Amino acid sequence: MVRSVPLPRRPLDPADPDGRIRGWYENELGWATVPGTPVRLLVGERFDVLDVPAEAGHAALGRLAPGSPVAVGGGRMRLLVAAGSAEELPGILQWLEWGALPLDLTAIGAGGLMEAPLPPGREASGPLQGAAVWVRPPVAGCEAEASLPTVSALGGAGDAPDLVRLVDTLATHCHRVRLRCSRAQPLAFS
Repeated sequence: MVRSVPLPRRPLDPADPDGRIRGWYENELGWATVPGTPVRLLVGERFDVLDVPAEAGHAALGRLAPGSPVAVGGGRMRLLVAAGSAEELPGILQWLEWGALPLDLTAIGAGGLMEAPLPPGREASGPLQGAAVWVRPPVAGCEAEASLPTVSALGGAGDAPDLVRLVDTLATHCHRVRLRCSRAQPLAFS
């Protein structure tokens, strides 16, 4: 999608310590943020998020287009997918026959929030242990949404991967992580 009119830009507030971070997301990428600290992105307008254990997410990186934004933090990986995908997740899991199993795979959709990782090349001001960082950052000036996985009968738009294939890969690896963790715990009667 090519925009003929640039998005409105919010002026930087010198009193806001997160102003530069917020400005990058709003002014460079056109992604909505919500007031407050830390900077949080509004999910559902431009993208949805699949939230999985980092180990499962790393295994699925090969299923994503090279430009697909991915963040990691707190042992979790957040894969950005096309807006509206969160609503499709339960149906896709049922169709793939993963619906009956407890998976550590959640979707954040319309009205949800995601902590905004630091923009590429920016230093943290203060202790941010466990804070989210970009594994694959979105690129300013590019239409990041064009590379996001989506549900499509043709397997995605252009180079974008199919959401069904990505969800199947994530579900498989989430299940493997769950099984590995359950084997590592001692039995209750031993």
